[in-house]
Amino acid sequence: MINRGSGILMHITSLPSRFGVGDFGPEAYRFADFLDECRQCCWQILPLTPTDPVHGNSPYSSASSYAINPLLLSPELMVEDGFLRRENLDNVPAFKNDRVDYAEVAQYKRTLFEDAYAHYEGIDTDPEFAIFCDENERWLGDYALFIILKKNFEGKVWNQWPVEFRDRHPETIDNAKDEFNEDISREKLIQYLCYRQWFALKKYCNEKGIQLFGDIPIYVNYDSADVWSNPNIFKLDENKDPKFIAGVPPDYFSENGQLWGNPVYDWKILKDTNFKWWISRLAHNFRLFDIVRIDHFRGFVAYWEVPAGEKTAINGKWIRVPVDDFFRTIFRHFILPPIVAEDLGMITADVREALKEYGLPGMKILIFGMGSDNPRHPYLPHNIEENYIVYTATHDNNTVRGWFENEIGEEGRQRLFKYLGREVSKENLNWELIRAAMLSRATLTVFPTQDILGLGGDARMNRPAYANGNWGWRMFPEQITPEIRQKLKEFTHIYGRD
Repeated sequence: MINRGSGILMHITSLPSRFGVGDFGPEAYRFADFLDECRQCCWQILPLTPTDPVHGNSPYSSASSYAINPLLLSPELMVEDGFLRRENLDNVPAFKNDRVDYAEVAQYKRTLFEDAYAHYEGIDTDPEFAIFCDENERWLGDYALFIILKKNFEGKVWNQWPVEFRDRHPETIDNAKDEFNEDISREKLIQYLCYRQWFALKKYCNEKGIQLFGDIPIYVNYDSADVWSNPNIFKLDENKDPKFIAGVPPDYFSENGQLWGNPVYDWKILKDTNFKWWISRLAHNFRLFDIVRIDHFRGFVAYWEVPAGEKTAINGKWIRVPVDDFFRTIFRHFILPPIVAEDLGMITADVREALKEYGLPGMKILIFGMGSDNPRHPYLPHNIEENYIVYTATHDNNTVRGWFENEIGEEGRQRLFKYLGREVSKENLNWELIRAAMLSRATLTVFPTQDILGLGGDARMNRPAYANGNWGWRMFPEQITPEIRQKLKEFTHIYGRD
Protein backbone atom coordinates (compact mmCIF):
# COMPACT_ATOMS: atom_id res chain seq x y z
CA MET A 1 0.00 0.00 0.00
CA ILE A 2 2.12 2.90 1.34
CA ASN A 3 5.42 3.02 3.21
CA ARG A 4 5.07 5.22 6.31
CA GLY A 5 3.22 8.26 5.08
CA SER A 6 0.56 10.84 5.80
CA GLY A 7 -2.61 11.99 4.07
CA ILE A 8 -5.70 14.18 4.32
CA LEU A 9 -9.38 13.27 4.37
CA MET A 10 -11.29 15.77 2.24
CA HIS A 11 -14.42 14.86 0.34
CA ILE A 12 -14.86 16.44 -3.08
CA THR A 13 -18.12 18.18 -2.09
CA SER A 14 -16.25 20.12 0.63
CA LEU A 15 -13.88 21.83 -1.79
CA PRO A 16 -14.39 25.51 -2.64
CA SER A 17 -16.29 26.27 -5.87
CA ARG A 18 -18.55 29.04 -7.13
CA PHE A 19 -21.10 26.43 -8.24
CA GLY A 20 -22.45 25.56 -4.78
CA VAL A 21 -20.59 22.28 -4.25
CA GLY A 22 -17.01 21.10 -4.55
CA ASP A 23 -16.24 19.41 -7.86
CA PHE A 24 -13.49 17.91 -10.02
CA GLY A 25 -12.47 21.35 -11.28
CA PRO A 26 -9.68 23.84 -10.58
CA GLU A 27 -9.99 23.81 -6.78
CA ALA A 28 -9.49 20.03 -6.73
CA TYR A 29 -6.22 20.51 -8.59
CA ARG A 30 -5.22 23.26 -6.15
CA PHE A 31 -5.94 20.93 -3.26
CA ALA A 32 -3.71 18.30 -4.88
CA ASP A 33 -0.99 20.95 -5.14
CA PHE A 34 -1.43 21.69 -1.43
CA LEU A 35 -1.02 17.99 -0.61
CA ASP A 36 2.09 17.81 -2.75
CA GLU A 37 3.58 20.94 -1.19
CA CYS A 38 3.00 19.53 2.31
CA ARG A 39 4.47 16.12 1.38
CA GLN A 40 1.22 14.20 1.81
CA CYS A 41 1.12 10.85 0.02
CA CYS A 42 -2.63 10.26 -0.15
CA TRP A 43 -5.95 12.02 -0.49
CA GLN A 44 -8.86 10.19 1.12
CA ILE A 45 -12.41 10.89 0.01
CA LEU A 46 -15.89 9.55 0.74
CA PRO A 47 -17.87 7.51 -1.84
CA LEU A 48 -18.18 9.25 -5.20
CA THR A 49 -21.58 7.69 -5.88
CA PRO A 50 -24.78 9.69 -6.57
CA THR A 51 -26.62 11.18 -3.61
CA ASP A 52 -30.35 11.68 -3.06
CA PRO A 53 -32.21 14.12 -0.77
CA VAL A 54 -34.54 11.25 0.17
CA HIS A 55 -31.56 9.69 1.95
CA GLY A 56 -30.22 12.91 3.41
CA ASN A 57 -27.71 13.33 0.55
CA SER A 58 -25.54 10.65 2.08
CA PRO A 59 -22.84 9.27 -0.24
CA TYR A 60 -23.31 5.96 1.59
CA SER A 61 -26.89 5.54 0.35
CA SER A 62 -26.90 5.68 -3.43
CA ALA A 63 -28.90 4.65 -6.48
CA SER A 64 -25.76 2.96 -7.80
CA SER A 65 -22.52 1.57 -6.42
CA TYR A 66 -20.85 2.21 -9.81
CA ALA A 67 -22.04 5.61 -11.03
CA ILE A 68 -20.36 8.89 -10.07
CA ASN A 69 -22.37 11.73 -8.58
CA PRO A 70 -23.13 14.19 -11.42
CA LEU A 71 -23.01 17.07 -8.93
CA LEU A 72 -19.21 16.57 -8.86
CA LEU A 73 -18.88 17.53 -12.51
CA SER A 74 -16.96 20.77 -12.98
CA PRO A 75 -18.79 23.24 -15.27
CA GLU A 76 -15.48 25.01 -15.89
CA LEU A 77 -13.88 21.83 -17.21
CA MET A 78 -16.97 21.12 -19.29
CA VAL A 79 -16.39 24.48 -20.97
CA GLU A 80 -12.66 23.78 -21.45
CA ASP A 81 -13.44 20.40 -23.01
CA GLY A 82 -16.06 21.85 -25.35
CA PHE A 83 -19.15 20.30 -23.76
CA LEU A 84 -20.54 23.68 -22.66
CA ARG A 85 -20.27 27.19 -24.08
CA ARG A 86 -18.72 29.89 -21.90
CA GLU A 87 -21.98 31.84 -21.91
CA ASN A 88 -23.62 28.88 -20.15
CA LEU A 89 -21.79 30.05 -17.02
CA ASP A 90 -22.77 33.70 -17.21
CA ASN A 91 -25.62 33.50 -14.70
CA VAL A 92 -24.43 31.32 -11.83
CA PRO A 93 -26.77 31.61 -8.82
CA ALA A 94 -25.47 33.13 -5.59
CA PHE A 95 -24.79 29.84 -3.83
CA LYS A 96 -23.67 29.58 -0.21
CA ASN A 97 -19.93 29.18 0.20
CA ASP A 98 -19.91 27.43 3.59
CA ARG A 99 -22.59 24.75 3.06
CA VAL A 100 -23.91 22.67 0.18
CA ASP A 101 -27.55 23.29 -0.70
CA TYR A 102 -28.03 20.04 -2.58
CA ALA A 103 -31.48 20.85 -3.96
CA GLU A 104 -30.40 24.18 -5.46
CA VAL A 105 -27.16 22.76 -6.85
CA ALA A 106 -28.96 19.79 -8.43
CA GLN A 107 -31.50 22.06 -10.10
CA TYR A 108 -28.80 24.32 -11.53
CA LYS A 109 -26.48 21.57 -12.73
CA ARG A 110 -29.31 19.61 -14.33
CA THR A 111 -29.86 22.62 -16.60
CA LEU A 112 -26.19 22.55 -17.55
CA PHE A 113 -26.38 18.84 -18.32
CA GLU A 114 -29.38 19.40 -20.57
CA ASP A 115 -27.44 22.09 -22.43
CA ALA A 116 -24.37 19.86 -22.74
CA TYR A 117 -26.41 17.01 -24.19
CA ALA A 118 -28.29 19.31 -26.59
CA HIS A 119 -25.02 20.61 -28.07
CA TYR A 120 -23.04 17.35 -27.99
CA GLU A 121 -22.66 15.90 -31.45
CA GLY A 122 -20.70 12.79 -30.57
CA ILE A 123 -23.38 10.43 -29.26
CA ASP A 124 -23.03 8.30 -32.39
CA THR A 125 -19.55 9.32 -33.55
CA ASP A 126 -17.24 9.99 -30.58
CA PRO A 127 -14.98 6.91 -30.25
CA GLU A 128 -14.04 7.72 -26.64
CA PHE A 129 -17.70 7.85 -25.63
CA ALA A 130 -18.33 4.56 -27.46
CA ILE A 131 -15.40 2.90 -25.69
CA PHE A 132 -16.62 4.17 -22.32
CA CYS A 133 -20.11 2.78 -22.91
CA ASP A 134 -18.71 -0.55 -24.05
CA GLU A 135 -16.29 -0.92 -21.12
CA ASN A 136 -18.97 -0.05 -18.57
CA GLU A 137 -22.03 -1.68 -20.09
CA ARG A 138 -22.21 -4.23 -17.26
CA TRP A 139 -23.67 -1.48 -15.04
CA LEU A 140 -24.13 1.63 -17.18
CA GLY A 141 -27.20 0.58 -19.15
CA ASP A 142 -29.07 -0.68 -16.09
CA TYR A 143 -28.17 2.43 -14.12
CA ALA A 144 -29.30 4.82 -16.87
CA LEU A 145 -32.58 2.96 -17.40
CA PHE A 146 -33.17 2.77 -13.63
CA ILE A 147 -32.78 6.54 -13.26
CA ILE A 148 -35.18 7.20 -16.15
CA LEU A 149 -37.79 4.68 -14.99
CA LYS A 150 -37.70 6.00 -11.45
CA LYS A 151 -38.40 9.49 -12.77
CA ASN A 152 -41.12 8.12 -15.06
CA PHE A 153 -42.79 6.34 -12.11
CA GLU A 154 -42.78 9.51 -9.99
CA GLY A 155 -39.91 8.52 -7.72
CA LYS A 156 -41.49 5.31 -6.44
CA VAL A 157 -39.24 2.59 -5.03
CA TRP A 158 -38.58 0.06 -7.82
CA ASN A 159 -40.57 -2.78 -6.24
CA GLN A 160 -43.66 -0.54 -6.49
CA TRP A 161 -43.32 -0.23 -10.26
CA PRO A 162 -45.62 -2.27 -12.51
CA VAL A 163 -44.67 -5.91 -12.10
CA GLU A 164 -43.27 -6.24 -15.62
CA PHE A 165 -40.78 -3.45 -14.83
CA ARG A 166 -40.18 -4.62 -11.27
CA ASP A 167 -39.31 -8.11 -12.45
CA ARG A 168 -37.48 -6.91 -15.57
CA HIS A 169 -39.49 -8.84 -18.16
CA PRO A 170 -37.17 -8.91 -21.21
CA GLU A 171 -39.70 -7.58 -23.71
CA THR A 172 -40.72 -4.76 -21.37
CA ILE A 173 -37.10 -3.76 -20.74
CA ASP A 174 -36.29 -3.83 -24.47
CA ASN A 175 -39.31 -1.66 -25.25
CA ALA A 176 -38.35 0.79 -22.47
CA LYS A 177 -34.83 1.08 -23.89
CA ASP A 178 -36.31 2.02 -27.24
CA GLU A 179 -38.87 4.42 -25.80
CA PHE A 180 -36.38 6.23 -23.56
CA ASN A 181 -33.37 5.93 -25.84
CA GLU A 182 -32.56 9.65 -25.82
CA ASP A 183 -32.92 9.98 -22.03
CA ILE A 184 -30.71 6.93 -21.53
CA SER A 185 -28.07 8.41 -23.83
CA ARG A 186 -28.09 11.61 -21.80
CA GLU A 187 -27.49 9.73 -18.54
CA LYS A 188 -24.67 7.78 -20.16
CA LEU A 189 -23.11 11.01 -21.40
CA ILE A 190 -23.22 12.48 -17.89
CA GLN A 191 -21.40 9.44 -16.55
CA TYR A 192 -18.87 9.64 -19.38
CA LEU A 193 -18.10 13.24 -18.39
CA CYS A 194 -17.87 12.28 -14.70
CA TYR A 195 -15.40 9.51 -15.40
CA ARG A 196 -13.44 11.66 -17.83
CA GLN A 197 -12.95 14.40 -15.24
CA TRP A 198 -12.24 11.97 -12.39
CA PHE A 199 -9.53 10.05 -14.21
CA ALA A 200 -7.88 13.29 -15.32
CA LEU A 201 -7.72 14.38 -11.66
CA LYS A 202 -6.46 10.96 -10.59
CA LYS A 203 -3.70 11.09 -13.22
CA TYR A 204 -2.66 14.54 -11.98
CA CYS A 205 -2.48 13.31 -8.38
CA ASN A 206 -0.65 10.09 -9.22
CA GLU A 207 1.97 12.00 -11.19
CA LYS A 208 2.67 13.97 -8.01
CA GLY A 209 3.00 10.77 -5.98
CA ILE A 210 -0.41 11.22 -4.34
CA GLN A 211 -2.58 8.11 -4.06
CA LEU A 212 -6.37 8.42 -4.20
CA PHE A 213 -7.97 6.68 -1.22
CA GLY A 214 -11.61 5.74 -1.86
CA ASP A 215 -14.40 4.40 0.29
CA ILE A 216 -17.14 1.87 -0.45
CA PRO A 217 -19.97 0.77 1.84
CA ILE A 218 -20.27 -2.99 2.30
CA TYR A 219 -24.04 -2.77 1.71
CA VAL A 220 -25.97 -1.10 -1.09
CA ASN A 221 -29.19 0.86 -0.96
CA TYR A 222 -32.33 -1.21 -1.57
CA ASP A 223 -33.76 1.39 -3.97
CA SER A 224 -30.84 1.12 -6.35
CA ALA A 225 -29.94 -0.16 -9.78
CA ASP A 226 -27.72 -2.70 -7.98
CA VAL A 227 -30.61 -4.51 -6.29
CA TRP A 228 -33.09 -4.01 -9.15
CA SER A 229 -30.71 -5.62 -11.64
CA ASN A 230 -29.31 -8.29 -9.25
CA PRO A 231 -32.21 -9.31 -6.97
CA ASN A 232 -31.02 -12.93 -6.78
CA ILE A 233 -27.98 -12.10 -4.64
CA PHE A 234 -30.07 -10.46 -1.91
CA LYS A 235 -32.51 -12.03 0.55
CA LEU A 236 -35.79 -10.88 -1.01
CA ASP A 237 -39.26 -12.45 -1.03
CA GLU A 238 -41.48 -13.22 -4.02
CA ASN A 239 -42.59 -9.56 -4.20
CA LYS A 240 -38.95 -8.43 -4.19
CA ASP A 241 -39.33 -7.01 -0.67
CA PRO A 242 -36.40 -7.57 1.72
CA LYS A 243 -36.86 -10.54 4.05
CA PHE A 244 -34.13 -9.18 6.32
CA ILE A 245 -32.31 -5.90 6.72
CA ALA A 246 -28.87 -5.00 7.98
CA GLY A 247 -27.87 -3.33 11.23
CA VAL A 248 -25.88 -3.84 14.40
CA PRO A 249 -27.02 -5.25 17.75
CA PRO A 250 -27.57 -3.32 20.98
CA ASP A 251 -24.35 -2.17 22.61
CA TYR A 252 -22.97 0.41 25.02
CA PHE A 253 -23.86 3.24 22.67
CA SER A 254 -27.38 2.14 21.70
CA GLU A 255 -29.75 0.02 23.76
CA ASN A 256 -31.84 -0.78 20.67
CA GLY A 257 -28.95 -1.32 18.28
CA GLN A 258 -28.93 0.29 14.85
CA LEU A 259 -31.33 -0.55 12.03
CA TRP A 260 -29.79 0.49 8.71
CA GLY A 261 -32.46 -0.76 6.33
CA ASN A 262 -30.13 -2.16 3.64
CA PRO A 263 -31.01 -5.57 2.18
CA VAL A 264 -28.57 -8.29 3.22
CA TYR A 265 -26.68 -10.49 0.80
CA ASP A 266 -27.50 -14.12 0.17
CA TRP A 267 -23.97 -15.37 0.70
CA LYS A 268 -24.85 -18.88 -0.47
CA ILE A 269 -25.78 -17.49 -3.89
CA LEU A 270 -22.70 -15.29 -3.91
CA LYS A 271 -20.49 -18.27 -3.15
CA ASP A 272 -22.19 -20.44 -5.79
CA THR A 273 -21.36 -17.75 -8.38
CA ASN A 274 -17.72 -17.53 -7.20
CA PHE A 275 -18.49 -14.09 -5.78
CA LYS A 276 -18.74 -12.67 -9.30
CA TRP A 277 -20.71 -9.60 -8.21
CA TRP A 278 -18.15 -8.65 -5.56
CA ILE A 279 -15.21 -9.33 -7.87
CA SER A 280 -16.72 -6.94 -10.40
CA ARG A 281 -17.43 -4.29 -7.78
CA LEU A 282 -13.91 -4.45 -6.35
CA ALA A 283 -12.27 -4.44 -9.78
CA HIS A 284 -14.24 -1.32 -10.63
CA ASN A 285 -13.15 0.45 -7.45
CA PHE A 286 -9.53 -0.62 -7.87
CA ARG A 287 -9.63 1.26 -11.20
CA LEU A 288 -11.12 4.34 -9.58
CA PHE A 289 -8.82 4.43 -6.56
CA ASP A 290 -5.33 3.43 -5.49
CA ILE A 291 -6.55 2.37 -2.03
CA VAL A 292 -10.07 1.28 -1.09
CA ARG A 293 -11.58 1.35 2.40
CA ILE A 294 -14.48 -1.07 2.91
CA ASP A 295 -16.97 0.25 5.42
CA HIS A 296 -18.25 -2.20 8.09
CA PHE A 297 -15.62 -4.83 7.29
CA ARG A 298 -16.84 -7.13 10.03
CA GLY A 299 -19.84 -7.93 7.80
CA PHE A 300 -17.50 -10.14 5.74
CA VAL A 301 -17.05 -12.40 8.77
CA ALA A 302 -20.52 -12.29 10.33
CA TYR A 303 -23.34 -9.77 10.01
CA TRP A 304 -26.36 -8.79 12.10
CA GLU A 305 -29.56 -9.78 10.29
CA VAL A 306 -32.91 -8.34 11.42
CA PRO A 307 -36.30 -9.55 10.11
CA ALA A 308 -37.90 -6.91 7.90
CA GLY A 309 -40.63 -5.00 9.71
CA GLU A 310 -38.86 -4.82 13.05
CA LYS A 311 -38.77 -1.35 14.60
CA THR A 312 -35.42 -1.87 16.31
CA ALA A 313 -32.38 -4.11 15.79
CA ILE A 314 -32.91 -6.02 19.04
CA ASN A 315 -34.46 -9.14 17.49
CA GLY A 316 -31.69 -9.84 15.03
CA LYS A 317 -29.07 -12.54 14.96
CA TRP A 318 -25.52 -13.07 13.77
CA ILE A 319 -25.14 -14.84 10.44
CA ARG A 320 -21.81 -16.33 9.47
CA VAL A 321 -20.23 -15.46 6.13
CA PRO A 322 -17.88 -17.78 4.16
CA VAL A 323 -15.03 -15.37 4.85
CA ASP A 324 -12.18 -17.69 3.85
CA ASP A 325 -13.81 -18.69 0.57
CA PHE A 326 -14.48 -15.04 -0.16
CA PHE A 327 -11.00 -13.69 0.50
CA ARG A 328 -9.22 -16.61 -1.13
CA THR A 329 -11.24 -15.85 -4.23
CA ILE A 330 -10.39 -12.15 -3.95
CA PHE A 331 -6.67 -12.91 -3.66
CA ARG A 332 -6.84 -15.21 -6.67
CA HIS A 333 -8.20 -12.36 -8.78
CA PHE A 334 -6.09 -9.51 -7.38
CA ILE A 335 -2.45 -9.51 -6.32
CA LEU A 336 -2.21 -7.69 -2.99
CA PRO A 337 -5.61 -5.99 -3.28
CA PRO A 338 -5.31 -2.46 -1.83
CA ILE A 339 -8.06 -2.93 0.75
CA VAL A 340 -8.31 -1.13 4.09
CA ALA A 341 -10.72 -2.61 6.61
CA GLU A 342 -13.00 -0.32 8.59
CA ASP A 343 -12.74 -2.41 11.76
CA LEU A 344 -14.33 -0.04 14.25
CA GLY A 345 -17.13 -0.92 16.64
CA MET A 346 -17.91 -4.46 17.83
CA ILE A 347 -14.81 -6.35 16.68
CA THR A 348 -14.61 -9.96 17.82
CA ALA A 349 -11.71 -12.41 17.73
CA ASP A 350 -12.79 -13.95 14.42
CA VAL A 351 -12.72 -10.52 12.74
CA ARG A 352 -9.24 -9.84 14.10
CA GLU A 353 -8.12 -13.26 12.88
CA ALA A 354 -9.41 -12.51 9.36
CA LEU A 355 -7.54 -9.21 9.27
CA LYS A 356 -4.35 -10.92 10.39
CA GLU A 357 -4.78 -13.91 8.05
CA TYR A 358 -5.10 -11.70 4.97
CA GLY A 359 -2.77 -8.93 6.08
CA LEU A 360 -5.36 -6.18 5.74
CA PRO A 361 -4.69 -2.89 7.52
CA GLY A 362 -7.28 -1.65 9.99
CA MET A 363 -8.11 1.73 11.52
CA LYS A 364 -7.47 3.51 14.80
CA ILE A 365 -9.20 6.73 15.92
CA LEU A 366 -7.26 8.85 18.42
CA ILE A 367 -10.23 10.61 20.01
CA PHE A 368 -11.61 7.17 20.98
CA GLY A 369 -8.53 6.52 23.13
CA MET A 370 -7.41 9.95 24.29
CA GLY A 371 -8.82 10.74 27.70
CA SER A 372 -9.09 7.05 28.57
CA ASP A 373 -7.91 5.87 31.99
CA ASN A 374 -6.74 2.59 30.43
CA PRO A 375 -3.06 2.77 29.36
CA ARG A 376 -3.63 -0.34 27.21
CA HIS A 377 -6.44 1.23 25.21
CA PRO A 378 -5.88 0.09 21.60
CA TYR A 379 -6.41 3.60 20.22
CA LEU A 380 -3.70 5.27 22.27
CA PRO A 381 -0.70 6.14 20.08
CA HIS A 382 1.83 4.02 21.99
CA ASN A 383 -0.33 0.90 21.45
CA ILE A 384 -0.94 1.35 17.72
CA GLU A 385 0.87 -1.22 15.61
CA GLU A 386 2.38 -0.79 12.17
CA ASN A 387 -0.30 -2.25 9.89
CA TYR A 388 -2.89 0.39 10.75
CA ILE A 389 -4.11 3.74 9.58
CA VAL A 390 -4.47 6.20 12.43
CA TYR A 391 -6.88 9.13 12.31
CA THR A 392 -7.45 11.99 14.69
CA ALA A 393 -11.14 11.52 13.79
CA THR A 394 -13.22 10.53 10.76
CA HIS A 395 -16.22 11.95 8.89
CA ASP A 396 -18.56 10.18 11.35
CA ASN A 397 -16.99 11.78 14.44
CA ASN A 398 -16.79 15.24 15.86
CA THR A 399 -13.76 17.33 15.02
CA VAL A 400 -10.92 17.23 17.54
CA ARG A 401 -11.82 20.69 18.77
CA GLY A 402 -15.54 19.93 18.88
CA TRP A 403 -14.83 16.71 20.80
CA PHE A 404 -12.61 18.57 23.28
CA GLU A 405 -15.16 21.33 23.82
CA ASN A 406 -18.32 19.24 24.03
CA GLU A 407 -17.70 15.53 24.54
CA ILE A 408 -14.64 14.54 26.55
CA GLY A 409 -15.64 16.10 29.88
CA GLU A 410 -13.37 17.59 32.54
CA GLU A 411 -11.98 14.29 33.87
CA GLY A 412 -11.19 13.19 30.36
CA ARG A 413 -9.45 16.51 29.67
CA GLN A 414 -7.21 16.08 32.69
CA ARG A 415 -6.28 12.53 31.68
CA LEU A 416 -5.59 13.82 28.17
CA PHE A 417 -3.25 16.51 29.53
CA LYS A 418 -1.41 13.92 31.60
CA TYR A 419 -0.97 11.75 28.54
CA LEU A 420 0.34 14.66 26.48
CA GLY A 421 2.56 15.80 29.35
CA ARG A 422 1.13 19.32 29.57
CA GLU A 423 -2.03 21.35 29.33
CA VAL A 424 -3.03 22.34 25.82
CA SER A 425 -5.47 25.00 24.66
CA LYS A 426 -8.43 24.14 22.47
CA GLU A 427 -6.80 26.22 19.72
CA ASN A 428 -3.67 24.04 19.69
CA LEU A 429 -5.05 20.60 20.57
CA ASN A 430 -5.51 19.59 16.94
CA TRP A 431 -1.76 19.88 16.30
CA GLU A 432 -0.93 17.96 19.48
CA LEU A 433 -3.06 15.04 18.31
CA ILE A 434 -1.66 15.28 14.79
CA ARG A 435 1.82 15.11 16.33
CA ALA A 436 0.83 12.11 18.48
CA ALA A 437 -0.55 10.28 15.44
CA MET A 438 2.54 10.95 13.36
CA LEU A 439 4.77 9.71 16.20
CA SER A 440 2.99 6.35 16.25
CA ARG A 441 4.17 3.23 14.43
CA ALA A 442 1.12 3.27 12.17
CA THR A 443 1.95 2.93 8.48
CA LEU A 444 -0.33 5.79 7.50
CA THR A 445 -1.78 8.81 9.29
CA VAL A 446 -4.86 10.54 7.86
CA PHE A 447 -6.34 13.76 9.17
CA PRO A 448 -9.68 15.32 8.28
CA THR A 449 -9.18 18.76 6.78
CA GLN A 450 -11.31 20.17 9.61
CA ASP A 451 -8.66 19.00 12.09
CA ILE A 452 -5.83 20.44 10.02
CA LEU A 453 -7.72 23.75 10.15
CA GLY A 454 -8.56 23.41 13.87
CA LEU A 455 -12.31 23.84 13.33
CA GLY A 456 -15.05 23.23 15.90
CA GLY A 457 -18.06 20.96 15.93
CA ASP A 458 -20.05 23.10 13.49
CA ALA A 459 -17.66 21.87 10.76
CA ARG A 460 -18.49 18.23 11.43
CA MET A 461 -19.30 16.26 8.27
CA ASN A 462 -21.79 13.69 9.60
CA ARG A 463 -23.79 12.93 12.73
CA PRO A 464 -24.83 9.27 12.29
CA ALA A 465 -27.86 9.62 14.58
CA TYR A 466 -29.34 12.43 12.47
CA ALA A 467 -30.95 11.87 9.08
CA ASN A 468 -30.73 15.47 7.90
CA GLY A 469 -28.24 18.33 8.02
CA ASN A 470 -25.18 16.22 7.19
CA TRP A 471 -22.61 16.15 4.36
CA GLY A 472 -22.81 19.91 3.81
CA TRP A 473 -19.56 21.37 5.22
CA ARG A 474 -17.37 23.29 2.79
CA MET A 475 -13.96 24.90 3.13
CA PHE A 476 -13.07 28.47 2.21
CA PRO A 477 -9.88 28.63 0.12
CA GLU A 478 -8.25 31.17 2.46
CA GLN A 479 -8.57 28.80 5.43
CA ILE A 480 -5.43 26.93 4.38
CA THR A 481 -2.97 29.59 5.54
CA PRO A 482 0.79 29.67 4.91
CA GLU A 483 1.28 28.83 8.59
CA ILE A 484 -0.82 25.67 8.28
CA ARG A 485 1.05 24.63 5.15
CA GLN A 486 4.40 25.09 6.84
CA LYS A 487 3.42 23.28 10.03
CA LEU A 488 1.98 20.27 8.22
CA LYS A 489 5.04 20.07 6.00
CA GLU A 490 7.40 20.25 8.98
CA PHE A 491 5.52 17.63 11.00
CA THR A 492 5.45 15.28 8.04
CA HIS A 493 9.20 15.59 7.60
CA ILE A 494 10.16 15.47 11.30
CA TYR A 495 8.29 12.22 11.87
CA GLY A 496 9.54 10.50 8.73
CA ARG A 497 6.31 10.47 6.75
CA ASP A 498 7.44 12.36 3.66
